[in-house]
Amino acid sequence: MKGLVEVKPYFLAAALLLTPVVALAQATAPAQQPAPTPAPSYSDVPSRPGSQTIAVLQGLDKTTARVSTFNAPVGSQVSFGTLRITVRDCRTKPAEEEPESAAYLEIDETLPGQAQPKHWFSGWMFASSPAVSALEHPVYDVWLLACKTPSAQAPAPATPAPVTPAPSGKAPSPKAGGAKGN
Repeated sequence: MKGLVEVKPYFLAAALLLTPVVALAQATAPAQQPAPTPAPSYSDVPSRPGSQTIAVLQGLDKTTARVSTFNAPVGSQVSFGTLRITVRDCRTKPAEEEPESAAYLEIDETLPGQAQPKHWFSGWMFASSPAVSALEHPVYDVWLLACKTPSAQAPAPATPAPVTPAPSGKAPSPKAGGAKGN
């Protein structure tokens, strides 16, 4: 019997056993569609649990091999080369869980002489796995390092006490500690 696919008996048994379950689930499922969820408002992002206000990004210019680290505030646009990056959300896991940061980015490119920007990326980027959702651009790479909140201004470093010279202008002798020599 050429052209027929051999069906294993256990596949057939599983299909026969599951058919009534699937039919019952479809018959008892409500026919109503859930109400669509409204589009997220990004003005309230920092009030969400785990949300931060700044995404720390790193970019690579492949033509010059220059790597740059820059901060991108949530809701505003920053530039990296010809790219325009907008961070819509930036979240971190709570301290008691495994560390992870994720940011929702929109990346467009505006070239000189072009009226409309070209859209290159929209989606979540993860700090621990940059290759999962990466920007695919011929000249630039951009990835997320972390999400953070602006810290209070750090206190100025303490200044060291001024050094006063020896009174005679000479450096103290190593024997001037009470040990008598020859």
